[in-house]
Amino acid sequence: MDTHDLPPALADAARGFGRYLEGERARSPHTVRAYLSDVQSLLQVAAADGATNLDGIELSTLRRWLGAQSEAGMSRSTLARRAATARSFTSWAVREELLGSDPALRLKAPKRERALPGVLHQQQVLRVVDQLKAAAEDGGPLALRDRAMVELLYATGVRVGELAGMDVDDLDPDRRTLRVVGKGNKERTVPYGLPAAVAVDDWLRRGRPALVVTGSGPALFLGARGRRVDQRQVRTVVKDVLDALGDTAATGPHALRHSAATHLLDGGADLRAVQEILGHSSLATTQIYTHVSVDRLRQSYQQAHPRA
Repeated sequence: MDTHDLPPALADAARGFGRYLEGERARSPHTVRAYLSDVQSLLQVAAADGATNLDGIELSTLRRWLGAQSEAGMSRSTLARRAATARSFTSWAVREELLGSDPALRLKAPKRERALPGVLHQQQVLRVVDQLKAAAEDGGPLALRDRAMVELLYATGVRVGELAGMDVDDLDPDRRTLRVVGKGNKERTVPYGLPAAVAVDDWLRRGRPALVVTGSGPALFLGARGRRVDQRQVRTVVKDVLDALGDTAATGPHALRHSAATHLLDGGADLRAVQEILGHSSLATTQIYTHVSVDRLRQSYQQAHPRA
């Protein structure tokens, strides 16, 4: 983050907040960059208003900052995220005694747009896994890896970062469960089914040993050079198999996460159980999938009922 154009006290506060996010909050590098970009934008507005330290930031400063972005065409979702960042920043500053009172306590922002995520139909998922299974039978270790990664993403609904960070010991093949380290270093245990178990077992027996090098460590999934697979590689694999379907707008690994959650609810799973599987801290986040299920039910009704 470039803080050279900020007064020294404001620049120091921004850097301190960054250290807090990276350390105590254990945020991902991507999240830290997004938060600090928002904070820098806020502090630039405060500096332009004449503030030389955080006590110069008032509720009116925050409102002007968000108002200017709204007029510039920022989406409600972005405004809501930036308001949340401002609240986190000022709350931290009060705890650090850099602010005497929190000006963001009365800050309001538009509610986030609750866009329905892209979801695959179950038959589309079957086509994807069948395609990967056929490729694994005739292909090399990377084909075995790709099949295992996609099966596991769909079976568990884990995030890409969670998958890439898994170690071999995180698997419990006997119970068919997976230890997942999620956001904020929170751990959860997620079950997976027999198809995923078979694919992962094939990868561990026939694929991974062919790629292992001295620096592989305990990583569950490896890249072509034997190092831990990175998120970009996982995203590329999923994008390619979904593009090959040719009849879905769903893209990227999150489509498999969305699909897993929706299919669980379609099959009668309890909402709180799905929340636990996905690692959502709030049940409200999981509830969006109930809207997806209802929407799919409505579509099926309209297509099938003679008097719909």
